[in-house]
Amino acid sequence: MTKRLMTLMAIAAIAMTAAMPMQAKKKATKATTQVVYTGDIAKKVIGYNGTTPLNITIKKGKIEKIEALPNQEGPAYMQRATKKVFAQYEGLTVAEALKLKPDVATGATYTSEALIKNIQMGLQQAGGKVKADKKSNKKVAKKRKH
Repeated sequence: MTKRLMTLMAIAAIAMTAAMPMQAKKKATKATTQVVYTGDIAKKVIGYNGTTPLNITIKKGKIEKIEALPNQEGPAYMQRATKKVFAQYEGLTVAEALKLKPDVATGATYTSEALIKNIQMGLQQAGGKVKADKKSNKKVAKKRKH
């Protein structure tokens, strides 16, 4: 019976050892994906009706996805701005995205500019080394006309 117990313990030890590299590999993969929430870092960035927080997903150094979070912008303006702005950033590296001079959506200029500023600030937070234009950070916190 002790032989049987020792055999089971040896098998368990081998199984644990074999599983360790797999667990380490999973952790390494998770570490290469980062989600940056811009709601806290871009509190003063104002669109037409208020702040426009985002989640920016960066995977292996490239922007995988940008997601608009609940905000006070008009849905039609927000849809127009997100469609135009997000497409210009997705697939780029953080460094490429910080150098980008994106186009704004016609008819949703303030919303587009707020999204762009949120993205820039989020990417800087993620580790970008290029500084954003200081002028674009001076937004007035009041309602504007599109």
